Amino acid sequence: MRETPRPQGTAGDAGSELPQHRPGRAFAHTTGASGSGTPHRSDGRSPQTPRGARRTGPTGRPGTTPPVPGRPALLISRVSFLLTLFALTTWQVAADGPLRALDERIGRAAVGHGPARLTEFLADLGNMQLALPVLGCAIVWALVRGARREPLYAALTMAAVPLLVVPLKDWIARPGPLTDATGYYPSGHAATAAVAYGAAALLTAPYARRPWMMPAAAVSLTVATGIGLVLRGYHWPLDVLGSWFLCGLLLVPLGLTKRPRYGPSG
Repeated sequence: MRETPRPQGTAGDAGSELPQHRPGRAFAHTTGASGSGTPHRSDGRSPQTPRGARRTGPTGRPGTTPPVPGRPALLISRVSFLLTLFALTTWQVAADGPLRALDERIGRAAVGHGPARLTEFLADLGNMQLALPVLGCAIVWALVRGARREPLYAALTMAAVPLLVVPLKDWIARPGPLTDATGYYPSGHAATAAVAYGAAALLTAPYARRPWMMPAAAVSLTVATGIGLVLRGYHWPLDVLGSWFLCGLLLVPLGLTKRPRYGPSG
């Protein structure tokens, strides 16, 4: 029985005869017809070997580009920044430093300014009765839209506020602007507003038509609460700032969490 001779035209077939050079045909590793000097396959297909699919590095050799800083690096940088600010503020208040003296001068000068009803309303934005329902609605909405990890983290962050604020109040024992009673640093109302409104904004922003409006509203409510607390004489300015720095540390991981976007609500 005679065997049918195999064709000799493919580059991957091995034959018993040496390859023959055919005029007008390019070998697989010769330069292209355009004279660019770049090796290519004679049949125009992309190379199938792993080395042929690799991109060249900065030096022109095959390899991959070095990794760029991602979310872990961003998380560390933001946490470090906020932790430094909180530590500096707490140290100045606890050690009766020059920043505390300046803070008390500013606080005494600000007390009583503004319409009393308005400033009282702004200070009340940090009450649990107002802030917690806002966060609760945001958690339910995120759960309905399919989120699971983010609502849980938001609830745990809110639960961590009194666990962190109350011991600090007892340790620092700072008197208030209009009383000799202690326990005013950091501000519990400012911390409640920052976490409740901040977490609610981060939960609802992926589903809003204009996502930037949610953080903007949260920042406005949080700042308004701090202004009301200072103008009513409930807290010193550093009491409010210290709470913001502390709660920012709690909200950073939630802000950096990748959340799928399911389109605008409504």
